[in-house]
Amino acid sequence: MIKVKVEKKDTNYTKISVLGHAMYEDYGKDIVCSAVSSIVITTINGIISLNKDSLNYRISKKGMTIIVNSNDRITQVLINNMINLLKELENDYKDFIQIN
Repeated sequence: MIKVKVEKKDTNYTKISVLGHAMYEDYGKDIVCSAVSSIVITTINGIISLNKDSLNYRISKKGMTIIVNSNDRITQVLINNMINLLKELENDYKDFIQIN
């Protein structure tokens, strides 16, 4: 299961961790993992293209951690959009992705 942990301070996102594997299908064929990766990487690339200092991210064998350095409106809106897309995925694939 993919576990997404969201941390906020007041109304601003500060840290998002995306860990694990959905196990929906074999590696390379897993549409849930593919969707999560697409959502997260597209969001990160969009934010970095606007302001490379807005966030940092680390990728490991366990997953990805995003540290949000900026409370600017655009960064926070894009992160919020990412979380909403992941929640929609969670609604359809409850056994494979969990957001806290």
